Amino acid sequence: MIHAADVREWRNRDVVDLKGHKIGVLESIYVNTATDESAMATVRIGLPTRQRLAFVPLDDAVLGPDYVRVAYPKALVKKAPSVGMDDILPAEEEEAIFQHYDLAYRTGANGERQLARR
Repeated sequence: MIHAADVREWRNRDVVDLKGHKIGVLESIYVNTATDESAMATVRIGLPTRQRLAFVPLDDAVLGPDYVRVAYPKALVKKAPSVGMDDILPAEEEEAIFQHYDLAYRTGANGERQLARR
């Protein structure tokens, strides 16, 4: 698992799928607000002039010497909900990320977001 405190070390490392296909470059880590554990990463994908940040879960992620391997295929990540390079994730779009990966989405007891960027 990638710890949120280690994101500076892993930022700009390649993100690959289980078959080793490069998906993009690690940009940031989002933690679960209830546990403060790493939950999602944003991956910089697209052409240099048209890049965006796609979300990918970090469950079962493996850190290598110069990459982060995620448990999801490249094609699925490329179709995942994304934001622009300078944008933030709107609260109302958070659930769509979990639905894309068939993951359960739960807000906090008072409706708090499940994800927070670190």
